[in-house]
Amino acid sequence: MNIDFFKTYLRQNLTNERYEHSLGAYEASGEICKFLGVENEKAEIASLIHDCAKCLPNDELLRLISQNNIDVTKMELENFKTLHAPVGAYVAKTVFDIEDNEILDAIRFHTIGRINMSQTEKIVFLADKIESRTRRPDISKLLWDALSEHGNMDDAIILCYKATIKKLIDNDLVIHPQTVEVYDSLILEVKKSRLTL
Repeated sequence: MNIDFFKTYLRQNLTNERYEHSLGAYEASGEICKFLGVENEKAEIASLIHDCAKCLPNDELLRLISQNNIDVTKMELENFKTLHAPVGAYVAKTVFDIEDNEILDAIRFHTIGRINMSQTEKIVFLADKIESRTRRPDISKLLWDALSEHGNMDDAIILCYKATIKKLIDNDLVIHPQTVEVYDSLILEVKKSRLTL
């Protein structure tokens, strides 16, 4: 896959800050893979292009969803902040010619996540929040500490969900049911894994 082509497209279609964030997520995914001792080029590619539709105007997001039958939930349609994820998977497929479902799913679910996320999905989800180019250093450090403490991504992802849920509650915003489902699932998974140690 042509990383230079992806970067050129992103530079032309994202704001400078969003482009820097994308590069940061790409770098963070490589760091996460190195920390975990895994090679995951798919996660690195998905991390780089995960926000490829982030700067599209809302009417363009809705047009693409409608004209291309992009699968979105009712809750996603009511929250424009998450629509770039399903549309981003569509852009990755149609503009970047990516057919690999592991990459497409990682882009599709990088905002809300889902139950039983693959390793690739978890890396992209976390890289999006942990990158150091545009994210607050204290948040990145907190997530890296959680990742380091147990050597798996789930603890850091749980922290992400806690922060998201708290922010939504503090601002009287609706919580996507899938957010709660994924959080609950991860909590149970982590508790179960610690009982078997």
